Amino acid sequence: MNPLIFPAIRSLALASLALSVLHAHAQGRIYRCGNEYTNDAQVAKSKGCAVMEGGNITVVEGTRPNPPARSAPVAAARSGSSTERVDAAAQRARDSDARAILEGELRKAEERLALARKEYANGEPEKQGIESRNYQRYLDRVAELKAAVTRAESDVAGLQRELSRLPGSANAGGSAAK
Repeated sequence: MNPLIFPAIRSLALASLALSVLHAHAQGRIYRCGNEYTNDAQVAKSKGCAVMEGGNITVVEGTRPNPPARSAPVAAARSGSSTERVDAAAQRARDSDARAILEGELRKAEERLALARKEYANGEPEKQGIESRNYQRYLDRVAELKAAVTRAESDVAGLQRELSRLPGSANAGGSAAK
């Protein structure tokens, strides 16, 4: 026999023996304690766990939820803020700010509506460039302009509705609609 092969066979045999010892050690008894698993016999005996027979078990530990003590102040703060009353002057200031913002948006929407109606020209806008030779392109642009007018009208109507919902809008709602 070749003297170089023998040491290689011997080291291979030692390596396989070491792996089998490690494998036997790793495959000790596994105990199931409800939804938990352990390989500690003393813990298993104290909890009354059952020995698992059969295949290997792989356990992947998940993330732990935040402790309840940490989330309780957040919940209390949220529930407390919804039951607190706002000072009347602060609420009037908020309503005033909301009205000013909505009125500014309404002016912008009315300007967009006027511009869209001007461009639409009651469904007969002037033809541009190639549209005199390509009638379908003209029809497509007219449809887009009509959709823009409809969107702008919807925006104006929505903003007027929002203004009418604000407190004290009986006199302001009529002037915004003009």
